[in-house]
Amino acid sequence: MSEGRSDGSGASAPGSGPGEPIRVLVVDDHALFRRGLEMVLGQEPDIAVVGEAGDGAEALELASALLPDIVLMDVRMPRRSGIEACSAIKDVVPSAKIVMLTISDDEADLYEAVKAGASGYLLKEISIDEVAAAIRSVAGGQSLISPSMASKLLAEFAMMIKKGDERQQVPAPRLTDRELEVLKLVARGLNNRDIAKELFISENTVKNHIRNILEKLQLHSRMEAVVYAVREKLLEIT
Repeated sequence: MSEGRSDGSGASAPGSGPGEPIRVLVVDDHALFRRGLEMVLGQEPDIAVVGEAGDGAEALELASALLPDIVLMDVRMPRRSGIEACSAIKDVVPSAKIVMLTISDDEADLYEAVKAGASGYLLKEISIDEVAAAIRSVAGGQSLISPSMASKLLAEFAMMIKKGDERQQVPAPRLTDRELEVLKLVARGLNNRDIAKELFISENTVKNHIRNILEKLQLHSRMEAVVYAVREKLLEIT
């Protein structure tokens, strides 16, 4: 149950020890939807719902206090939207990974969520079982987009390339050839294990490359890195 104030020790690293559950904060302005998610996720032995919030402002307060591993959040809510809250939560709790769970299939919402640091964008049409699987994937370092939204993100990429970016006052940080190879494979949707196999390197080395890429680009998530790379013409999406 989400009484909400369990201590935050060790919360910054999901699965930081054997048997450690993934700590989840549920944010949605519909109380019945929150309760339903909480009941279903409560049956998962490796997931613990540590709190729930009804809007973005409350989500920021709870995230600061509870230090969740995953914030499962709607996009459009009163007082403060999920996208505004996403950016604020990433500033206060950088280790938290945010998954947007929404009815909005608007590509503008998807793009803004990625820019704000979201690691996932899922439509509420997915099954409850898929929500639990998505939480595990994102906690494990993956990025997720509902299939119907992926083509919209690629369309947004294409539009950015056509428009060009006229604000190129500052040169893009230089990535090594190997980092570019890793980024291209991330853009193709490969996970760390598959990237390691493709490049004949260890998963640890892949993780190090991705961490270096995010640090160089000053970004929060793998998805945001791909958006940035396309915008700066470091990658070509065909």
